[in-house]
Amino acid sequence: MLGGHPRSRAALALFAALLVGGGGGGGGDGGGDAPAKRPQVGVKGDEKEAARDLGFPAFATKNTTRVGGADAVATAAGVARAVYPGTEPATRPKAVAIVDAKDWRGGLAAAALYASPIGAPVLLSDGDELPDASESALDALAPSGSKEAGDAQVIRIGDGVAEPSGLKATDVAGKDAAEVAAQVDGVLSEARGRSSDHVMVVGSENPEFAAPAAGWAAKSGDPILFVDRDAIPAATKAALERHQQPKIYVVGPESTVSPKVERELRRYGTVARITRIEDPVAHAIAFARFGDGEFGWDITDPGHGMVFVNRRRPLDAVAAAPLSGSGTYGAVLLHSGSERLDTLVDGYLQDIRPGYRKDPVRGVYNHGWIIGDEKAMPIATQSRIDSLLEIALVDPKATTAPSS
Repeated sequence: MLGGHPRSRAALALFAALLVGGGGGGGGDGGGDAPAKRPQVGVKGDEKEAARDLGFPAFATKNTTRVGGADAVATAAGVARAVYPGTEPATRPKAVAIVDAKDWRGGLAAAALYASPIGAPVLLSDGDELPDASESALDALAPSGSKEAGDAQVIRIGDGVAEPSGLKATDVAGKDAAEVAAQVDGVLSEARGRSSDHVMVVGSENPEFAAPAAGWAAKSGDPILFVDRDAIPAATKAALERHQQPKIYVVGPESTVSPKVERELRRYGTVARITRIEDPVAHAIAFARFGDGEFGWDITDPGHGMVFVNRRRPLDAVAAAPLSGSGTYGAVLLHSGSERLDTLVDGYLQDIRPGYRKDPVRGVYNHGWIIGDEKAMPIATQSRIDSLLEIALVDPKATTAPSS
């Protein structure tokens, strides 16, 4: 939860925006077509565009901070630098996970490595090469080595992934996504000394429905395993058996995980499908609202973080996963990328909008991370989100959230 005076929140947002922009995550380093303009440090007041050059409003508003990568490679680098500034040993990660940017499934599974005790953010490679943004971020992060992951500084997910020189690496590979995810689950279990009581199961074909799982995995460390729509791969069955009757949460509607598979999963544990909604935007909101004991965000009231990802750029949810597992701990919300915020997202933000009756300092606050450049989310949409996140005076006679 983001607390404090609104001006303090704005200062935090600006700091994060400057950090991200200066750390290789501002856009062009990742190989995007149109590099985003980075916020600048040291802009003078006699410069005509001083406010814009400092990052307002494109990179930061009072309630939002944008990681303005033109692609997921740059976004992952910027996010990693935001969560690990690297100015001293305590602000450097123990390990970093590297995944091929074309492997959204491997990236999704790797998101759980950010959770305790490993704390590894994801950087993206281009096959066996590291793009400039990823290489620059890795140099700055200088991972110290994770005792829980065999002292590895780099955890390579999947086959044919870049192998940085001079760093101790652990390889997590397999012949397909199900095997890779099962191997990641094994790394997590070994690092914790036990298997998780909760497991997420997602379909292997539609990343839009699977994307919100990345945020929860990064927060909780609950593993993500893959199924086909109508079959459970052998590697996934073996992983579920190792968990010894866990609670299995199906993330995705019946078009991605069929009722047949849902029934078969009951052989391995108790099963709950988070939602059967066939719209990715509504599905992500349902995930954010969902709560079942220790599993789920259960965001039905004010005082939370949120991570806004364009539904057509689902790998951005993987790149941004550390923002779900630290700071304001934000659930992933999807949007269409239009200049008018999706009606469903707009309504949800109104439902959980913070309010106060006497003094906003005594209230709670929402904060939004905007993922991607202005092509991913126009400034107009960011501005609408900012207004819906702002704490507002509540009419003492009102029975609902404050209106916009």
